Amino acid sequence: MIDALRRHLASPATLAGLQALAAGAPAAAPVSLRLDLGRQDTDWLHLLPSGTPWWYRARPQHGEFRLAIGHAVHVASAGPGRFAALDNAFAGFCGDWRRNGPALAFAGFAFDPANHAPLPNALLAIPAILLEAVAGTCTVTLSCPAGRVAQCAAEWAAAARRWPAAAPLATLPALRPARPEQLAEQAWMARVNAALRAIAGGQVDKIVLGRERTLTADRPFPPGPVLARLIAQQAGGLTYAYGNGQQTFLGATPERLVRLRGQAVAVDALAGTAWPGSLALAEDKNRHEQSLVARAICAALAPLCQAPPTVGAAEHHAAGHLVHWRSRIDGLIRPGISLFEVVRQLHPTPAVGGFPAAAAADWLAARGEQRTAWYSGGIGMLSADGEGEGEFSVALRSALLSGHNARLQAGAGIVAGSDPAHELAETEAKFGTLLQALDPAGDAIGRDRSA
Repeated sequence: MIDALRRHLASPATLAGLQALAAGAPAAAPVSLRLDLGRQDTDWLHLLPSGTPWWYRARPQHGEFRLAIGHAVHVASAGPGRFAALDNAFAGFCGDWRRNGPALAFAGFAFDPANHAPLPNALLAIPAILLEAVAGTCTVTLSCPAGRVAQCAAEWAAAARRWPAAAPLATLPALRPARPEQLAEQAWMARVNAALRAIAGGQVDKIVLGRERTLTADRPFPPGPVLARLIAQQAGGLTYAYGNGQQTFLGATPERLVRLRGQAVAVDALAGTAWPGSLALAEDKNRHEQSLVARAICAALAPLCQAPPTVGAAEHHAAGHLVHWRSRIDGLIRPGISLFEVVRQLHPTPAVGGFPAAAAADWLAARGEQRTAWYSGGIGMLSADGEGEGEFSVALRSALLSGHNARLQAGAGIVAGSDPAHELAETEAKFGTLLQALDPAGDAIGRDRSA
């Protein structure tokens, strides 16, 4: 596979194909050439780059693995108008985009529109090199501005000569002893009690509170083996990553924020969590929490849809060692509504913020809620074909890898009847997803205290 890729990148036919697509286009217009690499099952993890931006998405049960290397073009934004800015930028890209087949852009955004570090608040990029393996068929899509075709082709060929053939992934580093968590846990449970008082006082119905934990290792964390373990652990969900050359934000999420195909829109309403040894899903509190999420999503979608959205039955949804309540909400959006407009209308859902959304956001902001990188924001991809088709997933079960440190985040939804100790145990169970993927000893530190 690597040999075929190198041949394509060094081929005069590839350069000629790009030049033909770029002919007459504005110098800044994206140009994308899609090439067949043959049939092979591969997850691309041995090609994760260093020192350059990259994106990764895998849906193992669907046989989908994508690695995007470098940025042909990109745009970042922040603040209340961030989704409109990315929407306008993507529409501009698509208006001039020259391509010989399907082409994709990737995007990610933070929970809070004012969060500026350590990643861009909201980022949209067309990758320079997109490697795809879908149902065993492998392709590469090469993209660059029309005015830089020759330079980019030379750079890709040089980079490909440095790529390794398939080889074992790096091993995980040994973890250093963790700091005591008792004071941080007590402080978090005090926040849960404050949220319960706000709920009892009628200010809000639900508040989602996040927790953070930092792991330190004896050498830098390599993302490849972590992603491989997440893929094995969460085959039914989405394993995702974004690397900026110095840091990697990665995770495995069970929750789709929105998928748009034509005018058909689909959204997950997911809430409530159970884990081995827990009977949480049988509790009325969790059914109530999930119903809040479903109702709020329907209310948010309704102004965009041709008819009221439909809600499927709530069912158990497994995500590794966790189980959630999930129902699917479907609708037909009105013509002219873009994917970013749907994202703006939905985010944050009560699954990650609270309900009512504005009151919960105010409560969290007033108490200094901090969320690392894109945790509980979104990560997705958009197609250049159709009317802004694509999908975003909620960035959950995540870690930010930065040198020797890994910053993990997990959250729990607080509603009337929540027990602070139980909610703490829920966050411990959610930490377990990343703890098991980061720990070279297996799941030794990933066991939650309730097991």
